[in-house]
Amino acid sequence: MTEPLTDLGVPTFRSGTESVPTSEQPQTGKEFTSDQEVRWCPGCGDYAVLKAVQSFLPDLGLRRENIVFVSGIGCSSRFPYYLDTYGMHSIHGRAPSIATGIATAREDLSVWVVTGDGDALSIGGNHLIHALRRNVNMTILLFNNRIYGLTKGQYSPTSETGKVTKSTPMGSLDHPFNPVSLALGAEATFVARTIDSDRSHLTTVLAAAAAHRGTSLVEIYQNCPIFNDGAFDAIKSPDTKADAIIPLVHGQPVTFGVDGAKALIRDEHTGGVKVAATADVAAADIIVHDAHNPDPTLAFAISRLTDSGYLNTSPIGIFRQVHRPTYDDAAREQVTNAQDTTADRTTRLAALIGGGDTWTVL
Repeated sequence: MTEPLTDLGVPTFRSGTESVPTSEQPQTGKEFTSDQEVRWCPGCGDYAVLKAVQSFLPDLGLRRENIVFVSGIGCSSRFPYYLDTYGMHSIHGRAPSIATGIATAREDLSVWVVTGDGDALSIGGNHLIHALRRNVNMTILLFNNRIYGLTKGQYSPTSETGKVTKSTPMGSLDHPFNPVSLALGAEATFVARTIDSDRSHLTTVLAAAAAHRGTSLVEIYQNCPIFNDGAFDAIKSPDTKADAIIPLVHGQPVTFGVDGAKALIRDEHTGGVKVAATADVAAADIIVHDAHNPDPTLAFAISRLTDSGYLNTSPIGIFRQVHRPTYDDAAREQVTNAQDTTADRTTRLAALIGGGDTWTVL
């Protein structure tokens, strides 16, 4: 058990990198920075996330050759080029599947996926949800700017209904995905949301995600200054963020607003949660956040606040962090148990070829 993350009040479970060889010498962010020119639009939120990741990776204490970043297609998927680790710029939507193979075959690697809302939730949606339900040892960073940036501004699976873009000149008809709700519905064991411009919170969430044994999904609100500028102004502006951000801290009552003037309570009519004035409710009625609850129902209800009438309000933090056996650990154990060390290879091969049903073809 590692030490608690005091910023969020959430203790981490067994480290997901405990089988990965550690570095013998202290490292710096510069050692994780490649010689490639960073090519994103000026002002893109990806710069802030990249810098945070480069600065955070030395804290893992791992060798660079034992860290691998896999990306799909999109602006965020340039990430592997800018990190001096192993990496793969893969194919559209398939990064979680490729990462699953890497994590299963190589226990000595810390495996990361970098993807966007289009890459992960459109063509890659099926691959994402199965990686989450299998609970493979990987950390997934989902950059959400609510737009297709690389292909120049079409609506994405997280764009709001009515969004006017080049591909929806009269407004999008689609109902958007909520990435956190989707992950909780797939019973992911670690689900969090953070913001590109909040370096401290972003780094703390990354640390918890990296330490988690299993699949960690971190949604990162990320501004696209060219095609969807200002999408997250409510949670970034000093004038509005106190009322817009609902901070989730394990073991703490969920209050927000100036001086904690607002709180989350159960909604007796819908069975979900709702916002109330703190002064109008009893302290015992305010929801206390429990990221370790094995039942994801309440965490799911909290995640729905983003889409249930509170249009400029977003819960931020770790929604869920529970322990469940991982797919790749179980697969390796199964392979080990299947190996009969008392029989020679020739006998095992013959039994494999001749075993089960056989047919004679004339």
